[in-house]
Amino acid sequence: MKKEDFNEGLLGFLDASPTPFHATSNMSMMLSNAGFLQLNEVDKWELEAGQKYYVTRNDSSVIAFTYPKEQKNYVMVGAHTDSPNLKLKPNPVIKEHGVVKFGVESYGGLLLTPWFDRDLSLAGRVSYLNSEGEIKETLINVQKSIATIPSLAIHLDDKANKDKTVNKQTDICPVLTTNDDFEFDEFLRWQLSKNEILDVKEVYASELSFYDTAKAVFLGLHDDFIASARLDNLLSCYVGMLSICSVDANKPMLFIASDHEEVGSESTSGAAGSFLESTLKRMFPDMDEYMNMIRTSMMISADNAHAIHPNFSSKHDSKHAPYINKGVVIKINANQRYASNSVTISKFMDSAKSINEPLQNFVTRSDMGCGSTIGPITATRLGIETIDVGLPTLGMHSIRELAGNADAHSLYKILVAFKN
Repeated sequence: MKKEDFNEGLLGFLDASPTPFHATSNMSMMLSNAGFLQLNEVDKWELEAGQKYYVTRNDSSVIAFTYPKEQKNYVMVGAHTDSPNLKLKPNPVIKEHGVVKFGVESYGGLLLTPWFDRDLSLAGRVSYLNSEGEIKETLINVQKSIATIPSLAIHLDDKANKDKTVNKQTDICPVLTTNDDFEFDEFLRWQLSKNEILDVKEVYASELSFYDTAKAVFLGLHDDFIASARLDNLLSCYVGMLSICSVDANKPMLFIASDHEEVGSESTSGAAGSFLESTLKRMFPDMDEYMNMIRTSMMISADNAHAIHPNFSSKHDSKHAPYINKGVVIKINANQRYASNSVTISKFMDSAKSINEPLQNFVTRSDMGCGSTIGPITATRLGIETIDVGLPTLGMHSIRELAGNADAHSLYKILVAFKN
């Protein structure tokens, strides 16, 4: 696939995936279009050699795999569907000072200040009771810009450019309207009716998140960059999903995109949960076969990497500071915040070298903390050899992040060509 076609598809995927639920739904449709058969965890599985399958959990995590059966040396690619954002509280409506606001929680390690003065919309999952007494779920996406978080004018905050702090309880409530007749339940019913869901006896619960309505775009004098929300980690989700769609069914490959990485992965649909392990054990129910598959396979944990910031270069180790559009980054940490080791690094390097794709290394400064990924979690839970790689990014965990126009396509080519 040409880089131009790859990136155009990426922009569309980013815009269509404001929440993990939408990202999982979109990936499921793309997998189905590529010939993958959907499985359900509650059913008995009867897998056929030479077929391709996918399964979801919680509507927010997905696993896709080929099933050659005899070959067990899988190339596994792991990513996560969630991104830092502002999540709506269950009783969100605040009516005061002539406006209606929504109470929100900060999800993940969110960079808060960029959320001010943005055009915001709302999306997520809603559960409701129908007239038959059945509990149903559906996804909603308002799409329209319905809210903003106004900054406090500098005239009223003489420290705005010096010691700016943000109170998560009081300072970041999005403002929706001056109409104090607003009712949240009516708002949700209106959104359900837009989805042609009219049989709603009662709205029970929702998981909704705010997002910036600005579209993903190419940016820069020569379209050097891709600017978008949720690059961490929908960038890797798109790469992994497209990679497994591009390989032959007889190549042993698996892709997993898990929810809740940004808050520690400890959930039924997170990487610390049972989703991947139980799926693999259903693929290989014989224990010896299962262990043979685990010890001959390799996990490539794909997440974003901190590109060197041109205005804050002192925040990086100068010998291990990746550049945008200079290749995929191998992430290394002596304290096992990343799972890369010399064996997995060598295999990844060899595959990249075979198709002349450049690589870079990232090691955080020794006097600074280091984030982590699903890599160490998966390696610990399964005992599978793992490498952590990433795509160079600026503004990570901001409402809008910046990546290169070449690096994601480079990772895609390495994954398709990878030989374990």
